[in-house]
Amino acid sequence: MGIAAHIRGSLITPDFAVKSYVEDLSDEEMLVRPVPNANHIKWQLGHLIASQNYLIEQACPGVMPPLPAGFAEKYNKDTATVDDPNAFDSKEDLMQLWDSQRKGMLAALDKLSDEELEKPAPESLQRFAPTVGGMFAGQSMHWMMHAGQWAVIRRKLGRKPLF
Repeated sequence: MGIAAHIRGSLITPDFAVKSYVEDLSDEEMLVRPVPNANHIKWQLGHLIASQNYLIEQACPGVMPPLPAGFAEKYNKDTATVDDPNAFDSKEDLMQLWDSQRKGMLAALDKLSDEELEKPAPESLQRFAPTVGGMFAGQSMHWMMHAGQWAVIRRKLGRKPLF
């Protein structure tokens, strides 16, 4: 089994968790913060989508589907404190964009050889991952880290644990 297949396999759990944690939440519930100053799910989803696009594009320029105009700016550090529901995309739009971005990332991954995945990542991003493959593999950890935070929000909303 090659590196790409291992990376692909590492995304199964985060993808399942993301879908499961947001499936029964309304747009309004996705704006709930677990504690003051913590990020709500809508912002986190946008941040994850924008980050994935940016990091994979840095590792392999030109492989990712483009994000809508202004999307990355809508989900940057400066907008993390915003609670206005009109400032963020709908759950449906975010999940569709997540799906198209994930498919784009996996299509790019499938075209890379083990040798290409072992090449150094751009120097400015090597603190996140030393190799191109590491940039792809890091998506699993990043998505799972944020999805784990959503369990707390779900409990605050009165939902029972899913896992």
